[in-house]
Amino acid sequence: MKAPFKLESPFSPAGDQPKAIASLGEAFQREDARRVLLGVTGSGKTLTLAHVIQGLQVPTLVMAPNKTLASQLYQELSALFPTNAVEYFVSYYDYFQPEAYIASSDTYIEKDARINERIDRMRNKATASLLARRDVIVVASISCIYGLGDPGAYRDLSVVLRRGAATTRANLMADLVRARYLRTDARFRPGTFRVRGPAVEVWPVHEQDRVYRAEMDATSLANLMVLDPLTGELLGEAEELGVFPAGHFVQPEEKVEAAMGKIREELAHREADLRKDGKNLEAERLSRRVLSDLEDLEELGFCPGIENYSRHMEGRESGHPPSTLLHYFPRDFLCVLDESHVTLPQVNGMARGDRSRKETLVEHGFRLPSAVDNRPLRREEFEDLLGRVLYLSATPGAEERELSGGDCVEQVVRPTGLLEPACEIHPVAGQVEASLVACKERVAAGERVLITVLTKRSAEDLTEFLQENKVKARYLHADVDTLERSELLRDLRLGVFDVLVGINLLREGLDLPEVSLVLILDADQEGFLRSETALVQTCGRAARHVEGRVFLFADRETRSIRVAMDEASRRRAIQE
Repeated sequence: MKAPFKLESPFSPAGDQPKAIASLGEAFQREDARRVLLGVTGSGKTLTLAHVIQGLQVPTLVMAPNKTLASQLYQELSALFPTNAVEYFVSYYDYFQPEAYIASSDTYIEKDARINERIDRMRNKATASLLARRDVIVVASISCIYGLGDPGAYRDLSVVLRRGAATTRANLMADLVRARYLRTDARFRPGTFRVRGPAVEVWPVHEQDRVYRAEMDATSLANLMVLDPLTGELLGEAEELGVFPAGHFVQPEEKVEAAMGKIREELAHREADLRKDGKNLEAERLSRRVLSDLEDLEELGFCPGIENYSRHMEGRESGHPPSTLLHYFPRDFLCVLDESHVTLPQVNGMARGDRSRKETLVEHGFRLPSAVDNRPLRREEFEDLLGRVLYLSATPGAEERELSGGDCVEQVVRPTGLLEPACEIHPVAGQVEASLVACKERVAAGERVLITVLTKRSAEDLTEFLQENKVKARYLHADVDTLERSELLRDLRLGVFDVLVGINLLREGLDLPEVSLVLILDADQEGFLRSETALVQTCGRAARHVEGRVFLFADRETRSIRVAMDEASRRRAIQE
């Protein structure tokens, strides 16, 4: 239960790392402390964070602004803490179209999604680890502030398998069904169980390659084993094992019955209000949908879109925040906002957009008013759940500096001794042809290149142009699947291809030491993708190579270009 964090690394802190580790470790002895770590690209912020975690010995949530960076941090922290529980919690949708209604054209858009089962299993493993042990690091995206179901019910519906416990096979199967496990004989997979004579084999939804076998006698659980699901090989025996529910929106039967009563009551009031306003179509539409959902809840204990009834399921009052991943953490946890200049604005904006969409659905009779309480946390609710907070960024904004009381730890000198990459400005005219020449030079030297453009179409067209000129290039943008992004970055490092073209995803946190050149096309197009923060971050992608260079294609020196180049000069002077 209380296995300590054990950091394993061949590297000792160097450069500015020892100073940063000591300063942060001292500050975080207070459970309400907040600090900013201004760490330049390549200064080893992850190793500094790992030493801070080992010193504090508390569960840690690391929030990243996108799935690509979350995946990289997950891999790095897993390598640094191989004996501890490092978990991954991002959106499990490979494709997601939210339920919506466009009143102007009377168009209803049904929710459509493709769930990645592997990521769903990793999300369940994260919450299971948080309830079972203390040595847990969860690397998450912004999805961690969305409603996840009541952690109390999730814990209470867990099934504890204990050797010698008084139970029967029928009782065990009933417990598994309440935890939403499906009985199967043909398709045995995570989230199911099967019966083999006197034994029950269950494949926990939070396990990828382990199956639990409970051998029963008439009145007790006689033996408990762990098997390989593919070969059936015995991996070991156990005294006690936990099986956590096969989903987060689970509730005991009595709470489901109470929730159904509340849903019926709300439906009656809402239907009456709609008919009073002359909205008979909307009232009929709402009644049909909710009654169908209630029928499913009564028969199955579950219904499509059950998250829209989460307020009633959890017994929350109107307007109260939903349970999220943060509610699974103990109060003394450490929250790390990686690339905080991006992550904090994401937290601020999520609730507003979600509410606007839900209110339209409610107004036109597609959902009950309580559906608006299935939402992400608002900013003030998020802040209330935090104690220790570390804001990590090479370009921290004014907001995180203010939240930390101006306490900023700088980590500018790299352990490697590398300086900030030199920046050069080139004319926009002929930037595509110039990029081709620069790419061929670097590829000939066995190095890699990143090119950042402004649109997905530009990324695809430029990639095609480079490929036609015998340069091995690929593109990376928001339409590329979550797991494929990590594979692309791995292939770039391995030399499967040499040039990666992208948009915003090339900015924060990508650890690509083989990259010696970054090309920023249309650098003088002032805006979000060419702001001072974006340019500093993008230039940093070349900071892990001794020959690192940055070409900015611009016909004028914008304020953002000037600020970015001045900051690079300041850091370079400190490093020299």
